[in-house]
Parts: sequence; C-alpha cells; structure tokens
Amino acid sequence: MKKPLAIFLILVAFASILHAQNSKQVKGKLLRHVVLLKFKDASTAADIKKVENAFRKLPSKISAVKGFEWGTNNSPENINQGFTHCFFVSFSSEKDREVYLPHPAHKAFVDVLTPHLDKVLVVDYWAKK
Repeated sequence: MKKPLAIFLILVAFASILHAQNSKQVKGKLLRHVVLLKFKDASTAADIKKVENAFRKLPSKISAVKGFEWGTNNSPENINQGFTHCFFVSFSSEKDREVYLPHPAHKAFVDVLTPHLDKVLVVDYWAKK
C-alpha cells in the first residue's frame, strides 16, 4: 500500500471513531444536573448578570460538560417559590460529574455566586425517554 493511501485510510478510521463517540454521546443516556437559583433581594441586576456570565463560561472551561442550557423563569403559574434561574448541565457519566464539581473553574463560579445566593435547589437524574 502506498504511503499517502495508508495515511488517508488511517485518518478516515480516526474520523469514524470520533464520529461514533460523538454519536454515542448524543444518542446515549445523559446525566442531567439541574440547578435552580433564587437570588437575594439585595442583589442588583448587575450582580445577577455577573453570576449568569460566570455560569455560562463553565462549559468552555470544563471539558466534562457535554451540554449546557440556561434561562429565567417565565411561568405564568407563579409557583416558582422565588427561584428565577435554571441552569441545565449534562454529563455522559457520573465520573464526568465528579470531575466537574471540584473543578477549580466550578469553585470559582461558586465564589461569584455565593454572595448573591438566597436559595439553591439541585436535582441530578439520568435522562429517560
């Protein structure tokens, strides 16, 4: 086999493996980490924005995070008990969550959050269909 063809076949095989791994993450079960936040009444809009920005940066700093969403409550039911923000972090495994929780970037986020936090509710679950 000629060298360029062998290199090409190796690259194709490597790409196939990466694709299979990525497909497995999308199709496989995900561990969801749901974080609901209620901020102190004294927290300003700027304080809350700082917390939002710090949380949004975590996926780019912690490779164990496989998915991330967040938003603010807009339910008309008025049964949110003061929780205004929901952050939804996904992991491929419990081991990934074990990497995330003590990670220095996560700890730095907690330091930004803590002065403004009134209450937090965390629920982790394995996603099912």
